[in-house]
Amino acid sequence: MEPKNSTTTAASSATTTAATSSATAPAQYRRPPPLADDTNDAKSSNQPSQKPEPLAESKQKKEPEKKSVIAIPLNDPDVLDSGGGISFLGANKTARLNYGYASFKGKRASMEDFYETTVSEVDGQMVGFFGVFDGHGGSRTAEYLKNNLFRNVSGHPGFMKDTKAAIVEAFKRTDADYLSGENSQQRDAGSTASTAVMLGDRLLVANVGDSRVVACRAGTAIPLSIDHKPDRTDERERIEQAGGFIIWAGTWRVGGVLAVSRAFGDKLLKPYVVAEPEIQEEEIDGVEFIIIASDGLWNVLSNKDAVGIVQEITDAEAACRKLVQESYARGSSDNITCIVIYQVVSEQEISEIVEDLKI
Repeated sequence: MEPKNSTTTAASSATTTAATSSATAPAQYRRPPPLADDTNDAKSSNQPSQKPEPLAESKQKKEPEKKSVIAIPLNDPDVLDSGGGISFLGANKTARLNYGYASFKGKRASMEDFYETTVSEVDGQMVGFFGVFDGHGGSRTAEYLKNNLFRNVSGHPGFMKDTKAAIVEAFKRTDADYLSGENSQQRDAGSTASTAVMLGDRLLVANVGDSRVVACRAGTAIPLSIDHKPDRTDERERIEQAGGFIIWAGTWRVGGVLAVSRAFGDKLLKPYVVAEPEIQEEEIDGVEFIIIASDGLWNVLSNKDAVGIVQEITDAEAACRKLVQESYARGSSDNITCIVIYQVVSEQEISEIVEDLKI
């Protein structure tokens, strides 16, 4: 998401303006922004003029010779956190997932990204839960989502019967529970949430904010979420109808404060900034893999670029590490967190992955 310090010391006055302004705000504060670009690709200004230098080799195959001056140290666990595994999504063990994650503080002074990768049983059926949570104004909200969001989703009484409705209600409930428990010092903290739920042959993506989910189908990058930015036409209209406004302050911001239009938390910007997710459903069949990542990655990598990187790698954890390294090499100034989930369809593929991991 746009700068983590979007809720700065000026936030209090800007937020007060947001809360009191309405459709009668001065014209210069209410000029409509250009139509948002819904392609969900990195801005062209962020793209390098030429192909970046090759990345450092993985920890299994270290290159003793040249090292890039911007390479991430791979032997420091405090710098780059990564992991993954292989899980089954059915009792017949026909639906297999190879998933991995990587999370890197990057150039930020603090780490505000969190992630979740869980495969568990719900009402006798295996369900995969995967999510990236990008905090702003501190890490508290993102950490709360990691600890509570999927538990609330899977524990909803209607989860198996009407999964979409259950996800929406659980997201709203989680936001309300978080806000009711926050003290006055945390009112400007918030977080995005990009999540994927794998249930049987269904893939449900629920998104709040500007983290993003992208799938690869037949070698092509398919966006499964659309970033919630204040200059998105429908988002601007929703905010204004609720009595809020957006202004330009380095980028388009709700009330001049927040650079995303949907988020958990952000108590002072309710009801303009909401935690109601947009949900997209896909058949798992034909989806080769999906990428879930915070905007620290998407600010510098296009959907196509990210998919192209992952296509060259068979292990999900290694793919995540490569995505993080490439984002950092291309100049990302944010925390970078990503999850990659492959469908594994054969015992041979599993054997190859296990051999690569040297288990």
